[in-house]
Amino acid sequence: MTRSERRIEIPQGQDAYQRLVAEIRAGTLMPGDRLLETELASRLGISRTPVREAIRRLEADGLVNHVPRSGAAIRKLDYSEVTELYEMRVVLETTAARLAARTASDVELSEMEVINLEMGEAQTDGARLYELNRQFHRVIFDAARNRYLGHSMRALQKTMLILGPSTMEETGRAAQAIDEHTNLLVAMRNRDEAGAEAAMREHMLAAHRSRLRQFRERPIQNEEE
Repeated sequence: MTRSERRIEIPQGQDAYQRLVAEIRAGTLMPGDRLLETELASRLGISRTPVREAIRRLEADGLVNHVPRSGAAIRKLDYSEVTELYEMRVVLETTAARLAARTASDVELSEMEVINLEMGEAQTDGARLYELNRQFHRVIFDAARNRYLGHSMRALQKTMLILGPSTMEETGRAAQAIDEHTNLLVAMRNRDEAGAEAAMREHMLAAHRSRLRQFRERPIQNEEE
């Protein structure tokens, strides 16, 4: 492979990785689904080399593992692992909320309020809700002013991609989440660290309940496929 060929394939590998991550997040690729290089290369319109690179990156992220006699497949999480993920999310998110209640600037608080209002206007758009909710929580972590906390959350979020579509798509969950955000913002505006921590805990527990309900209702896949 020449140097110029490597320059062409690196962007293709990055693009393939991002597209596969988006499919995992959207639930198009589900836990247990096999990743066949030939099929993916044909579907994405690229060669097998960048597809292989993308699969290696997904494996490094913990999103893909190798199944004996089957090859690469989207990693499956069992019920207890889902709970463990949310237990860690509670720890990280509540800590961020407590710190942000103390250190968030007025600009950051206003930004969160605007995002929450936009969420209220986008309740029928699942993709838009997902992005706005991601932005809302990212501002909290930025406002917490703790780089190690943010690093830990980003690592956790990679594994959470396996869970598939956001719980915001569940009937009534978006409106409930917006109300929970509002309660959190009131505490943060008042510089009430304990109140912000408690409000975030309630928000995370509600999200956990929705996720477990979503997980239970997921169709059972044929283990032999």
